[in-house]
Amino acid sequence: MTKPAQSGPARTREATAEDATAALAAPLYERSGAAAYGVTSDRFAAILDEILRKHYLQTSPYASLEQQSDFCASLRLEELVLARACAAGDERAWQDFISRYRQKLRNMALHITRESSSAAELADSLFADLYGVNSAANARDGSRKSKLLSYTGRGSLEGWLRTVMAQEFINRYRKQKRAVSLEEQTEEGRQFAAPVPEPVSTADPRLEAATDEALAELSSEDRFTLASYFLDGRTLAEIARLLGLHESSVSRRLDRLATGLRKRILAGLRIQGMSHAQATEALETDVRDLQLNLRSRLVQDSGASTFPGSRKVRPQDAAEGSSD
Repeated sequence: MTKPAQSGPARTREATAEDATAALAAPLYERSGAAAYGVTSDRFAAILDEILRKHYLQTSPYASLEQQSDFCASLRLEELVLARACAAGDERAWQDFISRYRQKLRNMALHITRESSSAAELADSLFADLYGVNSAANARDGSRKSKLLSYTGRGSLEGWLRTVMAQEFINRYRKQKRAVSLEEQTEEGRQFAAPVPEPVSTADPRLEAATDEALAELSSEDRFTLASYFLDGRTLAEIARLLGLHESSVSRRLDRLATGLRKRILAGLRIQGMSHAQATEALETDVRDLQLNLRSRLVQDSGASTFPGSRKVRPQDAAEGSSD
């Protein structure tokens, strides 16, 4: 059903917001190198407007133009433009992308799987997703939708690619383990238990909203790190291998994320009218009482084990699971 065209004050506010974004984008356009890939200044402004609305203004609706400008300037603009140009099918952009990242992706895949044939398969699958081959095969009209459209420029493109590849590896492992588990249970004649009704939440909805907003501000790599450690029960060593980092770096990142999230959630609760004492008390709520799908917020396209009883996966198990 077609949406009715907006008119009056609502349309005026929207036009004013778009004009403001265009003004913010103008000084950043040349710096981004967008013209080299045929991305016009209007298209560049539209990309920034999309990211600004979705990833900044939703959690900071009263941000000043100066704050919005600082947010846009903090983005990895050159990498953002490259990703969006690739998603649009620009040939030169793809040549540059392959030149910069093909070998890095292969090295990432080999570091994760530790086996050459599995690494090649993982890297090829990710390239297909980035180009949109898999989405075209699943779409009714055969249209292509590149996974690169999900990149927002809030972290490095290389870090985002590493996270996407690590998540794809985990998803493959989970699918294989689920398939084996179902087959084994069927052969043994087990009956599947009826689902247990979820308990009614007793958490303050303001805590849920503040938590959701705080998680939404994280980069994809930070969300992946939190989900791997707290939801999947992976060890520091396993996460370090998946992300190509040192164990101590993962440990420091988790400490930084935990401290930062607590501060963001406290600030969000204060904005919603809680006193400092009330906000501090609210943070003592058991995370399982929140009516918030933490996995959905932290990890996209994940159909995995639930918090908090996830089984820890040994590196050798994961490597074996990906090699078939």
